[in-house]
Amino acid sequence: MFKAELIEKAARFRSADGDHTRNLQSCPALVLNADYTPLSYYPLSLWPWQTAIKAVFLERVDIVASYDREVHSPSLDMKIPSVIALRQYVRPSEFPAFTRFNLFLRDRFTCQYCGSEKDLTFDHVVPRRAGGRTTWENIATACAPCNLRKGGRTPEQAAMRLAVNPIRPTSWQLHQQGKLFPPGYLHETWRDWLYWDIELEA
Repeated sequence: MFKAELIEKAARFRSADGDHTRNLQSCPALVLNADYTPLSYYPLSLWPWQTAIKAVFLERVDIVASYDREVHSPSLDMKIPSVIALRQYVRPSEFPAFTRFNLFLRDRFTCQYCGSEKDLTFDHVVPRRAGGRTTWENIATACAPCNLRKGGRTPEQAAMRLAVNPIRPTSWQLHQQGKLFPPGYLHETWRDWLYWDIELEA
């Protein structure tokens, strides 16, 4: 009964300083798997502060780090979790979803024909009219000018060479690529768990 009351109060928590104009949505929690690796990289595994706090009360996660900000109820003061770890391990998927973002990430956000980083779109290496399918192995990142130039031809027919032949990446491969492209927002307490392009000292 006590735990149920805490969970209900968590849903009604207010900021400790009583200032309702401050946006608590800027306090998401980084979610780690039970082995302390991010539950997901793309998109980065983030939970709203309310969900994180409820998970703490339900004993589904452990708090690894916290923000300086607090929430409170009449009977409880608590720092908002900034990093939490699941108590039960969730097996990650071996292969990532076939999405535009993941495609661009695989190809390092560059045109596979000229190396441009602007006006990116995707190209069917073997054109659809020639039986080319929309799959990892037949789609390459291309800038709009190269895509227009290639048209409905193969790279050989268009005399355009691919930098790398497209493949279906594993989740691990995308994670490695992602270290070159850190997300726009990294709270200081997240850095030890993400290792975005950081070399460890011996």
